[in-house]
Amino acid sequence: MGVPPNNETFGGASKETAAADREGREGGGRGRPLRILFLCTGNSCRSQMAEGWARALHPGRIEAFSAGTNPTTVHPLAVRVMQEAGVDISAQRSKSVSLYVNEPFDYVVTLCGDARENCPVFPGVAPGHRLHVGFPDPARACGSEQEVLAAFREVRDAIREFVAGLPGSLPRSEAV
Repeated sequence: MGVPPNNETFGGASKETAAADREGREGGGRGRPLRILFLCTGNSCRSQMAEGWARALHPGRIEAFSAGTNPTTVHPLAVRVMQEAGVDISAQRSKSVSLYVNEPFDYVVTLCGDARENCPVFPGVAPGHRLHVGFPDPARACGSEQEVLAAFREVRDAIREFVAGLPGSLPRSEAV
């Protein structure tokens, strides 16, 4: 894949994961799905794609949300390339992270450096469950229409690969 994600945990936790913790995990405990918030700056491309992929690939296992630190609108090319892959995100809307600060999440995943730097504190999120998995911003791609579309498709496919590995690729729970 041409766009490898930059995977890190932040908030003082280790990147290490344990297979025993990942195996068989179906959701957030007590029979409920994992609640994951995907964040980027504008909530226009990357976080929207991640939310769409999580809903499409993990129905009943992951309850996905997306937001932005400075929300704009959902980028039409994000909608287009996700539709090409069979995932409809046309009804999703760009939202501010401030709407979710008091919501309970199992994981908060930032998808760009700006969101990582400006991510608010989520009181219910355990240490090690705030993660950074960076992807390039396809909205900043330059060139012909085909070159810009290629950038959106490349990021779409890289995000799909990351989301497809959930929840097994998430860090194990840390003692709090």
